[in-house]
Amino acid sequence: MTAVETVPRPAYDAFGTAELVSAAKLPPAQAQGVFRAVLDALARPGTVTRVPAAVAAEVPSALLPVLALADLGTGIRVLEEDGAGLWSDVVSVATNAPVVPLEQARLVAAVRPVAPEEILRLARGAADTPEDGAVLCLPVSALEGGPRTWRLSGPGVPGEREVAPDGLPDGFVEARAEAVGGFPAGVDLMLAAPDGSLMGLPRSTTVTFIADVVSEEEN
Repeated sequence: MTAVETVPRPAYDAFGTAELVSAAKLPPAQAQGVFRAVLDALARPGTVTRVPAAVAAEVPSALLPVLALADLGTGIRVLEEDGAGLWSDVVSVATNAPVVPLEQARLVAAVRPVAPEEILRLARGAADTPEDGAVLCLPVSALEGGPRTWRLSGPGVPGEREVAPDGLPDGFVEARAEAVGGFPAGVDLMLAAPDGSLMGLPRSTTVTFIADVVSEEEN
């Protein structure tokens, strides 16, 4: 699996926290652009949408859906390296949203690789309150060209669609399948590449592993 460079370390040196907060406060037009990209990605699973280029250049792209959707009534969680709290503070201040434990968060973003067990800890809601399920945006190296190919089917997918994102953890498909197994309860996932491109995997989408490109090449 290709390593994922999830946090742009130069930004830590070039900007202070106040400047990062300022950059993370999306102007209405930019917030609307991100919001539209998120909605399109979730409505058409497996297709690639893109946030405004100027926005993606300022903060990690996986944070953008949270920055566009969060408000003071939405619990958020940012997954970053142990002991680091920079991006969590930035997102909270920029959106006025409260930081809550992972299991309680409605909006979750990662600036580091996500472990499958963390997907299993996400809030799923219930059959009568599916809106309480979490949305997780996690970083990938790219939305195509990865070593594994999956087939998507379900609402919003005409027939079937094959995707091969690069940089997801081993066990991702299995953990997601368990997290959406109680549909309509479950979690919605967004994959975010460094260039600001997004791919949605809503809970209604079936993801099936069909090919391991690396193994085929080795054979």
